[in-house]
Amino acid sequence: MKLCMHSASPWNIKRIAALVFLPGFLWAQLPEGPGREETEKLCSGCHELARSVSMRQNRDAWKATINKMVGLGAKGTEQEFSVTLDYLSAHYPAQALPPLNVNTAKAIDFETRLSLRRSEAAAVIEYRARHGSFQSVEDLKRVPGIDGEKIEAKKSVLVF
Repeated sequence: MKLCMHSASPWNIKRIAALVFLPGFLWAQLPEGPGREETEKLCSGCHELARSVSMRQNRDAWKATINKMVGLGAKGTEQEFSVTLDYLSAHYPAQALPPLNVNTAKAIDFETRLSLRRSEAAAVIEYRARHGSFQSVEDLKRVPGIDGEKIEAKKSVLVF
C-alpha cells in the first residue's frame, strides 16, 4: 500500500506519526541511569512502557510487581530484574496519592493502586455498574474473582 501524504487526512497523519515517533519519544522520556535499557526491555515485552512506569511505588511494591510479572511469564535474567528494580525504585518512587474513590475509579486505577489484575479490575467495574456504589471494604471484597487480601492490604487508601 502506497501512502500519499498529499491526500492523507490530518487524522491519518497524526495516527501515523504516533506509531512512528511515540515509542522513541517515550524511550527518550525515561530518565538516564543504570537499568534504563533493562527496564525498557523487560517491561515493554508484554505491555506499553508508559503503563509500566505509570505506577509510583516504594521498593517493596516494585519488587512485588516484578515478582508478579515473572509469575505471569516475564523473561529475563536475575541481574536484569535486579537492575530494573533499582531503576524503578529510584526513578518512579511512591508519591503521596489521593485516596482512591472506588465508586468513580477507572479500571487502570484499580490495577495500579490496588495491584489488581486486569480481569479483577474489570470485574470491579462491571459489579459496580450492575449493583451500584460500594459502601465499604466488605462490599468491595464481595466482587466475584477478587483477591480479598489485596483489598484488605490497601484498604487505607480507599474511600467510598
